[in-house]
Amino acid sequence: MDLFNDLPHSNILPFDGEAKYYGRIMDNANAKHYFERLLNNIEWENDKAIIFGKLIITKRKVAWYGDKPFDYTYSKTTKSALPWTKELLELKNIIENKTGEKFNSCLLNLYHNGGEGMTWHSDDEKNLKKNGAIGSLSFGAERKFSFKHKETKQTVYVHLEKGSLLIMKGKTQSKWLHCMPTTKKIKSPRINLTFRTIEI
Repeated sequence: MDLFNDLPHSNILPFDGEAKYYGRIMDNANAKHYFERLLNNIEWENDKAIIFGKLIITKRKVAWYGDKPFDYTYSKTTKSALPWTKELLELKNIIENKTGEKFNSCLLNLYHNGGEGMTWHSDDEKNLKKNGAIGSLSFGAERKFSFKHKETKQTVYVHLEKGSLLIMKGKTQSKWLHCMPTTKKIKSPRINLTFRTIEI
């Protein structure tokens, strides 16, 4: 049995969407290799958001890459995609082959420690493919990832391991919010790649 290819891909959402957790799709050595390459070679910048008309600069860092210099607007700020790096293309091919999905862009997040996270939100920006798949690939520190239904308020969560893959698709973004809670227990960094499809 191949530990990293025969894992069950069960839907962790009870209804109104698909969020399939594949678990770890690579061993520790490869996960460490990609973490270090991404940490050192990606053009990271502090994320920005406009909240109540005020520009907020976060400690968390981000980067945006894609097939073309796609514009991507969220939190009332716009980014233009950089060309793929060698490592990002390798990772894109890995998850496309594993899931059968296709992606043309990737938003990366760098959390320096557990004090940095993401509040409740949905990835439902208008230029994203409607009900399209988002592939979330994690490296570094294991973190809790939570979902909350927009109507019933029911919550579910999963612990995202290093080298693990989560695929969100269908009605997930329209029916559920998700977040990464902060925690004082985590002292080490985490890198998250969210592969997406921008509608051209």
